[in-house]
Amino acid sequence: MKRMAQSLNNQSALITGGDSGIGKGVAIAMAKAGARVVINYAHNEEAANETVKEITAGGGEAYAHKADVSSESDVQAMFAAMFERYGTIDILVSNSGMQKDAKFVDMTLDEWQKVINVNLTGQFLCGREAARELIRRGVVESRSKAAGKIICMSSVHEVIPWAGHINYAASKGGVMMMMKSMAQELAPHKIRVVGIGPGAIKTPINKAAWETPEAMDKLLELIPYNRIGQSEDVGKLAVWLASDEADYITGTTIFVDGGMTLYPGFADNG
Repeated sequence: MKRMAQSLNNQSALITGGDSGIGKGVAIAMAKAGARVVINYAHNEEAANETVKEITAGGGEAYAHKADVSSESDVQAMFAAMFERYGTIDILVSNSGMQKDAKFVDMTLDEWQKVINVNLTGQFLCGREAARELIRRGVVESRSKAAGKIICMSSVHEVIPWAGHINYAASKGGVMMMMKSMAQELAPHKIRVVGIGPGAIKTPINKAAWETPEAMDKLLELIPYNRIGQSEDVGKLAVWLASDEADYITGTTIFVDGGMTLYPGFADNG
């Protein structure tokens, strides 16, 4: 793991869903930037430990913690364990997410609720625990200009409707408005809250969209920049947003999507 400029030196970061995909990319990038990292995972302990191993082999500091982000008791126990080990939190990246796809008329209440519970309620629970600690502790100028940074992992689907994925799109639309409302409320405490809206990123959750040449060609029709994103693209943005270089940014989503939100179907006048 090649080290980078230590823009997050002496800071502690929690990345939910940090065992794979975008979360893993963010965790590794944060560690490269000097942060001590908690890798949250829900099921795949082996993958989480591999992420920790990759970070520590490169000279970084990390450990894995199993928790269901939709469970209040799990989340509170995870934060307590982090405070016991690292003393506090400086950066939260609420990344855990899932899909349970179905046509609207066929979608069960369970499919709806599970996605909302993880994607939206999970971010609420983690954000609340982080905010409580950051308000209590306040700004520590030797670490950051801000008291803390909360990064809400959203999606291009906070603004782009997605038939067949109504629970997922609704959860991400909710994340967007929750993020803005949190930012408004927490700004007086010097806590920055921002969103990241990934487009098509090459991760296991969307493997069917890129694993064959035919699928990839179809996917690239939606991406003006004509390439699929990598988890490293999101990781680098997350590090920058958590750094003091982005100190005046709060309450907005930054899309990392190769132009997907430009609605390329309208490129030739519709």
